[in-house]
Amino acid sequence: MDSIFTSDGPDNRCTPQDFVECRLRSARGGFMSVKTEVHEELSIEQAITILDSIINDWSGKDGALIPVLQSAQNLLGYLPKEILIHISERLNLPISQVTGVVSFYSWFSTTPRGRNIVRVCMGTACYVRGGQEVLSAMKDALGIDVGETTEDKTFSLEVGRCFGACGLAPVVMIGDDTHQRVKPTKVKELLKSYINETHMDESLLCNPDLRETEEVAS
Repeated sequence: MDSIFTSDGPDNRCTPQDFVECRLRSARGGFMSVKTEVHEELSIEQAITILDSIINDWSGKDGALIPVLQSAQNLLGYLPKEILIHISERLNLPISQVTGVVSFYSWFSTTPRGRNIVRVCMGTACYVRGGQEVLSAMKDALGIDVGETTEDKTFSLEVGRCFGACGLAPVVMIGDDTHQRVKPTKVKELLKSYINETHMDESLLCNPDLRETEEVAS
């Protein structure tokens, strides 16, 4: 495992020697404005080892479920069945309660998701102002449908109903970033900026059209 965390201060590097402690701080939200370059994904067993330390911090405290689930998803990017069962047993909660919380909050996912979650607003204002065309452009550019993830796990595509910026429709969110008045012709350019930020090789993209240089209409 070789991860590089960059923040406003000096780089904090995760080496095999401090692997567990480094990922533990990351899962707990110990880094602010963290960018991660991961060359090897965590196994379920590794995630459970790290997660147990977090669960121990919440021992005997009320309201532990949601923060523990958030930490687990920060580690793996999603919540597989084995993790949900382990959390249920460690927190002494019915598995139905754990899965109920996961299904209630849209942020949680039980399937692997990409490093960048692309959410296209399909609320009334965005739909009327071209949201459907933006969504179609996203599907074409990424080569996936809503609810799917690109093969290289760079992007996942979702839809939302309102992002609170109706006057600037159509709106797209990528991660925590909100993009306003998005035009279908600028979708590829927008996605390329996130490929560069995550240090991904553009040759690994699912859709070769994203590798083309094109003139974008203003």
